[in-house]
Amino acid sequence: MKLAGQTAIITGGGRDIGQAAALKLAAEGARVAINYFSSSEGADAAVEHITSEGGQAFALKGDLTKQEDVDALVSRTVAEFGSIDVLVNNAGGLIARKTIVDMPLDHWNAVMDLNLTSTFLMTKACLEHMKTGTIVNLASQAGRDGGGPGAVAYATSKGAVMTMTRALAKELGPDIRVNALCPGMIDTDFHNVHTPDAGRRGFEAAAPVKRQGNTDDTANLILFLACNDSAFVTGTNIDINGGMLFS
Repeated sequence: MKLAGQTAIITGGGRDIGQAAALKLAAEGARVAINYFSSSEGADAAVEHITSEGGQAFALKGDLTKQEDVDALVSRTVAEFGSIDVLVNNAGGLIARKTIVDMPLDHWNAVMDLNLTSTFLMTKACLEHMKTGTIVNLASQAGRDGGGPGAVAYATSKGAVMTMTRALAKELGPDIRVNALCPGMIDTDFHNVHTPDAGRRGFEAAAPVKRQGNTDDTANLILFLACNDSAFVTGTNIDINGGMLFS
């Protein structure tokens, strides 16, 4: 058990990458606090699975762009599990594709809050209770290459998450390590909503591995960064894109 006796918070843990990470970390012994905003069914299913396997978990709805919801999640985690050892900042999204010319300020602010401000608020709140541990952020391939059409705000926010990851690693080391994933085409609801099927088929044809990624791929990497297997790794933004972009 790579995380036996540890407590992990997974934000955006009700579906896809977040849900897979919650299940993976729990399987390695972590007590898991799952945040969700709209995916209550998936969050509850994850809790049911974890507890049926003898683990400990709870799910709590919250908008992590709001300080009161952040505080509620952190407070309940500490009250129920006694510590915070791993933070996975997974909550985020593109919201909608908008070109810069057509983008109102409220859309820009909403994307920045969802992807960047939530990471700041959660990290700051958890650090009050973390003496040692790991933080794993979810950036994006878009932070490397600028993303697809209409993704200026999203790509910019994820690029900021990448820079924040490096800065936090310097500031919080040696006791707390901070790393990030930069996922490319992972088979999730994100791409179901925002990526045409033809684009996904084109990716499969062009990628060296000849397939899309799946949430097990990302969960395995999150586990690696969360546990001592990666003890000499901090400040990295690791590409997980099937070889479509080399940084």
